[in-house]
Amino acid sequence: MQRILIIQTAFIGDVILATSVIEKLHNYYPNTQIDFVLRKGNEGLLIHHPYIKNIFIWDKKQKKIKNLFVLIKQIRSRNYDYVINLHRFASSGFITAFSGAKNKIGFDKNPLSFLFTERIKHVITRDTQTVFLHEVQRNQQLIEAITDKEFAKPKLYPSALDYEAVKKYQTIPYVCIAPTSVWFTKQFPIEKWVELCNTIQNDITIYLLGAPSDAEACEWIKNNSSSKKITNLAGKLSFLESAALIRDAAMNYVNDSAPMHIASAMNAPITAIFCSTVPSFGFGPLSDNSKIVETRITLNCRPCGLHGHTSCPEGHFKCAFSIDIKNII
Repeated sequence: MQRILIIQTAFIGDVILATSVIEKLHNYYPNTQIDFVLRKGNEGLLIHHPYIKNIFIWDKKQKKIKNLFVLIKQIRSRNYDYVINLHRFASSGFITAFSGAKNKIGFDKNPLSFLFTERIKHVITRDTQTVFLHEVQRNQQLIEAITDKEFAKPKLYPSALDYEAVKKYQTIPYVCIAPTSVWFTKQFPIEKWVELCNTIQNDITIYLLGAPSDAEACEWIKNNSSSKKITNLAGKLSFLESAALIRDAAMNYVNDSAPMHIASAMNAPITAIFCSTVPSFGFGPLSDNSKIVETRITLNCRPCGLHGHTSCPEGHFKCAFSIDIKNII
């Protein structure tokens, strides 16, 4: 039996998008052992994944370098046939290069890709008029030689307990709103979320989702909205419990951030609001029922960066404030 290791030690959304590679490899090689390397804090995404044998967790915050060498030693002992590195930075390149695997595949943007056995070009376009690849397609290019060119979607696997945990919230029609983002300029302004909440029908319950650190922002939205049917669930649900709730929502309103990818992996309905970033970067929603909302005015400053900023570089944040709520509903 072959052994394959997938590496993605970036953010939550990146791990979710990487699950499409798991799906495709399993479909082609159902008896192959597939393991996964991710950063500490993201392991909850794959805890019930039926196609993952082992999860390796790299703690980047405490004793980062020591933990890296311990991780490499563990990986080398497994004698992998393939290491597939979806991460484009030096740390994962180091893991790949010294993994001892027979085949080491990764993107050419990785600084240590010259030590890989195969390098694949990774292109992100800023041109909104150019045909572009989704990040899922870029990831799948790494395994084209051992699978095919057919597209596979990312997928998460909440357990029966995850679905049971959110069952009490699903007795009435509801929508989910994930109002925050790690990056300020990727985040629809908090005042605009209040405006959206006030526009949603009164017979629809609104669940606000996020991490514990998002609870304060979600509470502000709840307290400043005229809607009486808002529940703040930020910090109260795990990744997979959130996924279970998102799956059956009438709609999920999200930023260009991790909750959008969770909804995609559950094939749940999505309205994705893009502020400073653009869909042509290749990180848009993938659900069958997906809608993208952007400003309708031309801004020379947009996009201002791939990951966003802590504040608007121009000081006006028009890419967000110019979006009409009527175009979201």
